[in-house]
Amino acid sequence: MGGCFSKPKPGPDNLHPTVLKELAEELSAPLRLIFNKSWNTEDVPEDWKKAEASMSVFKKSKQNSLVEVKIEVVLPEKERAKEEMSPNGKASPIIYKANGTSRHYQLEEHPIAMNPYRNVKDVVEASVCHVKDLDNGQMREVDLGCGKALLVKENGEFYALGHKCPHYGAPLVKGVLSKGRVRCPWHGACFNIGTGDIEDFPGLDSLPKFQVKIEKEKVYIRASKQALQTQRRTKVMAKCISLSNYNISSTNVLIIGAGPAGLVCAETLRQEGFSDRIVMCTMDRHLPYDRPKLSKSMDCHPDQIALRPKEFFRMYDIEVLTEMQVVAVDIKNKTAVFKDGFKMEYNKLLLATGSTPKSLNCKGKEVENVFNVWTLEDANRVVKLATSKNAVVVGASFLGMEVAAYLTEKAHSVSVVELEEIPFKKFFGEKVGRAIMKMFENNRVKFYMQTEVSELREQDGKLKEVVLKSGKVLRADVCVIGIGATPATGFLKQSGINLDSKGFIVVNKMMQTNFPGIFAAGDAVAFPLALRNNKKVNIPHWQMAHMQGRIAALNMLAHGTEISTVPYLWTAMFGKSIRYTGHGEGFDDVIIQGDLDELKFVAFYTKNDEVIAVASMNYDPIVSKVADVMGAGRAIRKRDVETGDMSWLTGKGS
Repeated sequence: MGGCFSKPKPGPDNLHPTVLKELAEELSAPLRLIFNKSWNTEDVPEDWKKAEASMSVFKKSKQNSLVEVKIEVVLPEKERAKEEMSPNGKASPIIYKANGTSRHYQLEEHPIAMNPYRNVKDVVEASVCHVKDLDNGQMREVDLGCGKALLVKENGEFYALGHKCPHYGAPLVKGVLSKGRVRCPWHGACFNIGTGDIEDFPGLDSLPKFQVKIEKEKVYIRASKQALQTQRRTKVMAKCISLSNYNISSTNVLIIGAGPAGLVCAETLRQEGFSDRIVMCTMDRHLPYDRPKLSKSMDCHPDQIALRPKEFFRMYDIEVLTEMQVVAVDIKNKTAVFKDGFKMEYNKLLLATGSTPKSLNCKGKEVENVFNVWTLEDANRVVKLATSKNAVVVGASFLGMEVAAYLTEKAHSVSVVELEEIPFKKFFGEKVGRAIMKMFENNRVKFYMQTEVSELREQDGKLKEVVLKSGKVLRADVCVIGIGATPATGFLKQSGINLDSKGFIVVNKMMQTNFPGIFAAGDAVAFPLALRNNKKVNIPHWQMAHMQGRIAALNMLAHGTEISTVPYLWTAMFGKSIRYTGHGEGFDDVIIQGDLDELKFVAFYTKNDEVIAVASMNYDPIVSKVADVMGAGRAIRKRDVETGDMSWLTGKGS
């Protein structure tokens, strides 16, 4: 059962040429399959151009000249590219049919999680401190010579794990340690200190965990050099092994949407040992990518923001159909209907369709060089058109303001048009909104507030001017629209799936819709928020979509898991980040600590004498601390933050 040969040795142990050719032509993914079969030894193949194979003889019968062999078939790269495509140009399932009958084959087992200490040359061991150097509840970043680790002491025990958050590389030593897990100071992701596993999001990978031992009052860490360098670990995942009943138009799990909710759902299923077929479909032309970066790093390349490389999806048998739009869901027959007429049956369905950007409704709205920045191509095109030219952003939303901030380094001029008096007034409040507006004005951004666009004027078919209802005419070579979004659920209106008055998919705490086996997650859902007495809310946060995708997957597997995560978001402008946790909708007061003019502050949003959300700039890790307090179910009183009493952060408050 050795490796593959470039040329087979002639003789009776070779495959029947017709069967081998059929197998090579019908395999539909670049994966190795192993199976047993008996062949007549009188047949000797003549054509080995399609595939290469290695085999072992298990037994030979003299009476009938039959040999039972174990075959490993690997398609050459050129053939793989062809076989990955189905007749409609999309990825097809892994299946081999003999005489028209589907056969079951076992995917070759590859080691997924290797012992990090198997390779002696990859191991480093070092003394990092004295046992008394750390008190309970303390963390320290320690250097092992070829990389750093995070050393944690809790309840008298020492733990060692990766020191950087796998999401964006935040130093975890500056984060929050509480009840057996550490929370990232930047974006709130949480990791179990005992296992390194990610337990709250954003991010996909976990932390590597290292061995700790105590000798003569000294703390030693033994670690993999490679893990110290990568600072991340992908959880063990299953592969698809049950292929016997599949054809191209059926799957066990169908995920509509390839954002964080869809991807985390697929990964969680595999992490939990799910070994049936998973298909994701997206209208985008790319595999899942880090969409928040579109407005923060607009000239990025697809590979720079991909959430997972192409090889990852192949390795774990997660099929992604790109540029495929679902236009209807037939609940009764458990079928999704695509725009091109293709239909796919499913057993479990996840609706993770996200949202659709709102467009301007004014004269000239169809003119060229007007964008929503909803795709990577949009973002790249805007940067190209805006370089050394005049850019106008309509809408002081998160996307609009991030785009405006990014373009100040590229464009000749940047203008922001907004209907409200102050940016972010409804979200951050007037005081914080004014501070942010001042920061933008100090960076050459011109604001036109309390007005709207009445016309987009063109010259030779391309945008030339943006005319405001106030009468002001702005020169514009490119215009970005950031006036909000609506849930992408129009195709579900006739399905019977429960939608609220705004078009959001209504789900329970387990992300289930009103139909068994149908789940929803991400920007398109309204769900019960535990933090606000289970009020049904829509929270279009990147972090929340991750968690909802995970909860949906666990409940597809009947785990009965309810969502209880605390919302967490961030925005970055001019190299400064604002962190935010909680749900501040309907706040009636804002308590500011720090200095708004210096852009170093904490804002507490209160309602009925209770803090319901917190935002900060240059005040890490206070937002992560608040998220931990809220997650523990402890109330934060308005009187505490008014007096400057921070005892609630250490658990001494009410």
